[in-house]
Amino acid sequence: MKINTLGYCIKQGIKNIQRNLLFSLASVGTMVACLFLFGIFYSIILNLDHEVDDIQKTLTISVFFDEGIGEEQIAQIGNEIKKLENIDAYKFISADVAWKGYVDDVYNGDEEYVKSVFGEDNPLENSSSYEVTLKDVSRQEISVKQLEDIQGVRKVNSSDGTAKSLSAIITLLGYVSAGIIAILLLVSMFLISNTITIGISVRKEEIAIMKLIGAKDIFVRAPFLVEGVLIGLIGSIIPLVIMYFVYTAMTSYLTEHFSLIANMIQFISVKQVFIGLAPISILMGIGVGFFGSLLTTRKHLKV
Repeated sequence: MKINTLGYCIKQGIKNIQRNLLFSLASVGTMVACLFLFGIFYSIILNLDHEVDDIQKTLTISVFFDEGIGEEQIAQIGNEIKKLENIDAYKFISADVAWKGYVDDVYNGDEEYVKSVFGEDNPLENSSSYEVTLKDVSRQEISVKQLEDIQGVRKVNSSDGTAKSLSAIITLLGYVSAGIIAILLLVSMFLISNTITIGISVRKEEIAIMKLIGAKDIFVRAPFLVEGVLIGLIGSIIPLVIMYFVYTAMTSYLTEHFSLIANMIQFISVKQVFIGLAPISILMGIGVGFFGSLLTTRKHLKV
């Protein structure tokens, strides 16, 4: 398409928006609402994923060995653990270290009292283990089974409930957000389609004349495609601007006024959110606008 023809199509697309300003504003408003909600869900899921990653680093699986096993066999078990795909890190915990940690946690480090009760013996003498962290907590069940199958492993302790709960929350939130956004995108496409349909009906005679004098289909359709893309583009930029200020204000407010939330959640920066959110939102807006107008012009431009 020549530059002057492209300029004509863009001008006509802008004029179409001005002619049907009310419907265009309705389309933009729906798109703004849709992509703003998408931005909220996206930022929530991104922060939850970040928290899950941090929690995964603290969730450990304890791998205990058969009684009487030697150091060489323990090292061999470590090598087998290292080979597993979902293992992030592993650390050897001796029986003495395990007992000291137990004393610190349960008896606040009161070694004199512990000695008076248990004597000099270590009740956890056969509790040497590897502490293992996973890359993906949702695959914990598979990883536990793989660890149990290693020769020399007596028992594997894991926090199945915590892992499943974290994965379930993320999955549920993803499904809910995807459903809501899909519905709103369909509504946006419907409104854009109606806006384009009105523009076509207003210019029906003009379009008929253009077709009679030999105008190609792409030339006739292009202004309406431009109209849809512009509506989608405007409808995606506005919620990004709103989301930027809302996210910055909300995270600052929650961090400053709610110490409990600040201690529980470390919010990711607005820059990290927008690295992914901005291109996705703009592509979604342009895509909905383009395909909404494309389907409409194919249906109605049979003159």
